[in-house]
Amino acid sequence: MTGATPVPEDLLRELAPRVLGAVVRRYGNFDLAEDAVQEALLAAAAQWPAGGVPDDPRAWLITVAARRLTDLLRAEQARRRREDTVARWRLPREWAAPAADAPAAGSDDTLVLLFMCCHPSLAPAAQIALTLRAVGGLTTAEIARAFLVTEETMARRITRAKQRVKDSREPFRLPTGAERAERLGAVLHVLYLIFNEGYAATSGPSLQRAELAAEAIRLARIVHRLLPGDGEVAGLLALMLLTDARRPARTGADGALVPMAEQDRGRWDAGRIAEGVALITETLPRGPTGPYQLQAAIAAVHDEAPSAGATDWPQILALYGLLLKISDNPVVALNHAVAAAMVHGPRAGLDLVGGLAADRRISGDHRLSAVRAHLLEMAGDPAGARDAYLAAARRATSLPVQRYLHARAARLPGSPPGPR
Repeated sequence: MTGATPVPEDLLRELAPRVLGAVVRRYGNFDLAEDAVQEALLAAAAQWPAGGVPDDPRAWLITVAARRLTDLLRAEQARRRREDTVARWRLPREWAAPAADAPAAGSDDTLVLLFMCCHPSLAPAAQIALTLRAVGGLTTAEIARAFLVTEETMARRITRAKQRVKDSREPFRLPTGAERAERLGAVLHVLYLIFNEGYAATSGPSLQRAELAAEAIRLARIVHRLLPGDGEVAGLLALMLLTDARRPARTGADGALVPMAEQDRGRWDAGRIAEGVALITETLPRGPTGPYQLQAAIAAVHDEAPSAGATDWPQILALYGLLLKISDNPVVALNHAVAAAMVHGPRAGLDLVGGLAADRRISGDHRLSAVRAHLLEMAGDPAGARDAYLAAARRATSLPVQRYLHARAARLPGSPPGPR
C-alpha cells in the first residue's frame, strides 16, 4: 500500500459490543474480557490502517482478544493460589462453550450483553453507566462528563457494577419467559433514561447532550434489529426518532430554550419524522399496546401537525388517557393536564395539576410549577403565573431552563424591570 487508510471509527464502534459479548459468552469474566477487547481494538486501530481491514474484522478482533484474555487469565491464575479461585478462573481451552466466533450465537451477543448490563441487582444509575461503557463503547471520562461527576466517581460506579454482575455468576445467555420480559423492560428503560438525559439534560450548562441521545438511538436500533417483532422495542425507537427530530429547533442562536409551540418546524428533521411515523404506524395495530408505543403515537401527532395551532389536541388527550390507565407515572399525569387544558381550557388543566401537588414523586419537580405557571398565564393570572415561574426556576437544575423560566416571568405584565 502507498499510504495508510484510516480505520472507520463507526466500524470499531459497531464491532466492540459484538466482540465483547462473544468473548464474555465464551470465556466468562466480564472485567478481564473488557480489558482484552479494548487491547484488541487498539491493535486494530494500529494495524489495519497499513494492512487493511480483514475480510472478517469481527473474527480478527475476537481472535486477538482471546489471545490477550488467555494471557490475562494465566497471570490471574499465577497470582491466585487458592484452589477454589483457580477453579473459577479456568483457561479458555478448559471451557466447553461454543467458539466465540461461532456465527450461530454471534448475532445475539450484543443483546445478551445489554441484558447483563441491566442486571436486576444493579441500580438504574449503575445500569446506565455499565451499558454506556460496555455496549456503547464510551470511555469512563466521557460518561463522567455526561453525568457531571468526576472520572474517579464514575470509575468506581462501573467497577462496582461489573463486580456485582460477576458475583451473580449468571451464565452468558438470553433469559427466557417472564424473566426475559422483565429484563427487556429494564433494558428499554435504561435506553429511555439515556435518551432523555441526552435530549433534555437534567443539570449543567447545556440544554441537551446530543452524543447521549444519538447513542441511545443507536442502541435502540440494535435491539430493534435483534427483536424486530417486539412492539415496545419498535415503540421506543419510534419515540426517540420522533422526539429527536425536533432537536435542531429546540434552541435559538444563543442556545436559549425554544418551546415547541414557538419552534420553526421547518428545521425539524423530516427524515426522522417519516421513519418514526412509519415504525409506529406498523407497530400499533399488532398489539398489545404498551407505554412506549402510546408515547410515540403522541409524539407523531405533534410532529405531523403543520403548526402548533393545528395540533390535534383531542387525539393527544385521548392517548394520554390511555397511557394513564397503564402507567402510574406523575409526568404522564402532568402532560395529561396540559392536554386537558388545550382541549377544555386552562382551568380544567389547573384542577388536574392541583391534584398532583400531593404526589411526592413530582411535588418538588420544577416541571409541576412550570406547567402551573403556563396554565395560570393562559387563564389570565399574570401575578400567579410569575410566582409559579420563579418557583419553577428555583427548583430547576439546568441553567438554560432556569434562564428560560426567569425570562417567562420577566415578560409578564407587572414584573419589575430587569437590569439595564
